[in-house]
Parts: sequence; structure tokens; C-alpha cells
Amino acid sequence: MRMCELSKDTIDAILGEGRIYEVGGAVRDRYLLKERPIKDRDYLVTGVPYDNLTRLLKNFGRVDLVGRSFGVIKFTQFKSGVPHTFDITLPRKEFSTGVGHRDFKVDFDPDLDVEDDLLRRDFTINAMALSLDDNKLVDPLKGRRDLEDRQLRMVHDRSFEDDPLRMLRAVQFAARFNFMIEPKTFEALRKHATLMNTVSSERIAEELNKLMELAEKPSDGFRLMLTSGLLKELFPQLEDCVGVGQPGGYHKYDVFEHTLHVIDACQANLRLRMAALFHDITKPQHRRLVENGASFYGHEVSSAAVARTVLNHLRYPKDFISDVCTLVERHMFTTEVTDKGLRRLVKRVGVDLIFDLLDLRRADVAGQGMGGSTEDVDRFEKEIRDELDRKPPFSISDLTIDGHEIMSMFEIQPGRDVGSVLNYLLERVLDEPALNTPDQLRAMAEEYYNREIINNHSDKESDE
Repeated sequence: MRMCELSKDTIDAILGEGRIYEVGGAVRDRYLLKERPIKDRDYLVTGVPYDNLTRLLKNFGRVDLVGRSFGVIKFTQFKSGVPHTFDITLPRKEFSTGVGHRDFKVDFDPDLDVEDDLLRRDFTINAMALSLDDNKLVDPLKGRRDLEDRQLRMVHDRSFEDDPLRMLRAVQFAARFNFMIEPKTFEALRKHATLMNTVSSERIAEELNKLMELAEKPSDGFRLMLTSGLLKELFPQLEDCVGVGQPGGYHKYDVFEHTLHVIDACQANLRLRMAALFHDITKPQHRRLVENGASFYGHEVSSAAVARTVLNHLRYPKDFISDVCTLVERHMFTTEVTDKGLRRLVKRVGVDLIFDLLDLRRADVAGQGMGGSTEDVDRFEKEIRDELDRKPPFSISDLTIDGHEIMSMFEIQPGRDVGSVLNYLLERVLDEPALNTPDQLRAMAEEYYNREIINNHSDKESDE
């Protein structure tokens, strides 16, 4: 059995009662990405009732009926103890319903022809099936021809009305596979672009992730969003960057094109590319003409705020949002700093993020289009790595005394005063790592506690 493929015994058992087809992206990729392994496979079974199919599959692996109302079975088989899970479905017809197209009306019927199931798909290149009994391609809409012509064509005229998310899927497919969108499909996309507002945030984020992680040049997708009207619906702040010049000799492109070049220059890391998307997004609001060009003072802070708002709306995880916003807010860092400044930057950004920040700077320079050098970033990276090897303290947990000892020293309970002392100690050792010994920290803690904490409490009592 090859990786991520149903076992021959399972296939033969299904063929004893009906027919089984490989469907979806696996079929598309078989013809499109001939030299690459197919990671995920989905299957369609006809001629076998749902209950009969589940009983049959239980002989070969684990069956989870998580999609019973949709005619979907999650089937897991094991090879050498390693689980591989597949979606196995019955032929169906479906229509998106409800607010935000979050729900679907599904009619599944084991006696439906495979062609009827393919007609519900989004694009012709995804509306093919491979029969596993005779290895013949079922291609009622000429999807393979569209693959050869490298074009994306919707299955029917109501495709985008039935599920508006398909418009964003069109964009990410076109960018990922370097396809053109067939003219009639593109006109339908432009006509229905405003329907993106009806799609749930989570579904939009899922397609955006595919564009950012799987496309070599996500910029192709964002340009299609601009010309189709999708950008105005999804990222109006980015559309505001179109045509905003950056005079002064440092940038070849306007803010919009610069942003796209920066995204492309980043490695396919979702956190990094998302930071690139937002890093200059409020430059239009900060643009001020000066003698030798233009300034954009403070744009990094407001750009981080926009990133937080948009990513919260799209329901990204809080930790992910925090990381992206940190990269955006800190992307204007300078490499000309003292050892103290270097340690403070690492502390503010975090050890886990600091090298992404350096990569964002490299991409930012590349995206300027002026052939700028990043030798200073390379030097700075070496300095950071050398400093990390020395293992200086970057967080409270790196201090050689902890909160329990502070509470014991001053006979206080957990609270703001404990945090205040620890933060003061961290600030001191960031400047002078050699101070991070228990005796020296205790002495500094005592001096700070008596000078600041006790005096503050005394002042409050006097005011009262």
C-alpha cells in the first residue's frame, strides 16, 4: 500500500458491492503535478447504501460517522501502526444556506451517478473522478482539457452564488497553479464580489492560508483580488495603498506593489507572510511630503493595530495574532545598536520571533526593488546568535531568583508588587547580564522594594 492510499483489500471489498472512485484534488494533482507525491486522497462510492458501506469498512479500519447527514464517512486504516484517514462519501447534491453560507443542504443518494456528484463541484479541474476498477477518467466537464490549457473555469453559472467562497478559491488556485481565470468565470467573479461579505470568517481564513502557504507568488492572487473587486471586500486597507508613491530614492514601487513584492520575497511561512501583508498597510494615512521625498512616521504602530483588527475578525488564534502584530510593530528596528540594545530587542520580540523579524527585514529590502544590501542584517543575526549562545536572561523565568523568593523576602502575597520587583530586576540584568546572581538580585530587590514599593504605599496612605 502506498502512503495515503486505500488498501487493495478495502477497494476490492467495495467493488464487490458497488463502485469506488478517487475524486477531488488528488485527481487534479495526478495530472497537474505529475512529479510530486499526492498527499491526500478522497473517495466516492456509488451503489452501496450508507449503512452497508459503514459495516463493510469496519472490517478494515476505524469508522467515524462524523458526517452522516452529509453522506460522509471518516475512515482510518493503519499500516505499521500509522493511521491514515480518508473521506469516503456517497454521491450527493448540495447547496450552501444560512447566514454566512455556514450551512449546507445536502441530498445524498448511493444510486446517483458519479457525474451528478461532479456537477456540484466548484471548478472543472476539480470535477473529475478516477474509477478504481478500470482506471478510467470520468470527466464530464472537460476538466483535464482545462488543466492542459492552464485555465480555471466554474462548473455552472450559479457557482459563485451557491457558495461565494469559491471566488477566493479561484484566486488562490490561480496563484498556486499559475492558471488564468477563464473570461466568463472572471466576469462572474467581478459581478458577485460583494457576496464575499456573506461568507464566514473562518472559511475565508482557510483559503487565505492556502494562498499564503502554497503559492510561490501570493502576489498573483492579490492582484486578481484587486482587478476583480475582491480586495475591496476583504482588505480595503490594502486597496488604499494602490498608487501611493514612496518618493525619496528608497523604493521603486508604490506601497501596494511594494507590499506584494515583500510577501513574495518571504519564505512560505504563514506568520511571516501575514506580517508582510500588513507591515505597511497604514502608510497612506502617515504619508507626509518632505524635502527629499516622503516620510511615513509611526506607520508601524498603526499597521500592527490594523493587523490585530483584521486577524481578530478572521478568527485567527490569539497567539498567532500576537506574533504577527509584534513583527509588524517592530519591523522598523535598527541594526546599529549596542549589546544592551540588542538584548532589549530580543526581549521585546521574543527568541521565537527574532529570526522571523530579520527575515521580514530582508524581504522588505528586496521588495524595495532597488537592489539594496542586507549585509547589516546578516551581521546582526550573527551578533544575536552569539549573544544567545552566551545564554543571557531575556525573561523573568531566566532570573536566578523567582517570585516565591521575593514573597519570602518581603513577607508579601502574590500580586502587583511581586511583578514590579521582578520586572525591575529583569531590566537591570538586560543591561548587565553579569548581575544575574542570587546575591546581587536580592540586594537590588531590597533596594528597589524599599525605595519604590514602600514609598508608594506610604504616599497612598498619606493621601487617604
